[in-house]
Amino acid sequence: MYIVDYQTERQEQILRCIRQWVSAHGEPPTLAEIGRAVGLSSKSAVHYQLRRMEARGEVVRTGLRSRAYRPA
Repeated sequence: MYIVDYQTERQEQILRCIRQWVSAHGEPPTLAEIGRAVGLSSKSAVHYQLRRMEARGEVVRTGLRSRAYRPA
């Protein structure tokens, strides 16, 4: 598996989605809500992208709940 160390277009969409959702709702979106917003049908695909983003410090996971990812 090849892991890139830069932000992909999909990851930019995810980060934008999280920021907009937090601004509008006061809490982060669920994996399913992120997936719907960026066109990913699988929660595991969203989680994969979020793990890559977390490794680069772009998002922070705040626990084990469904709304755990916040922008860094």
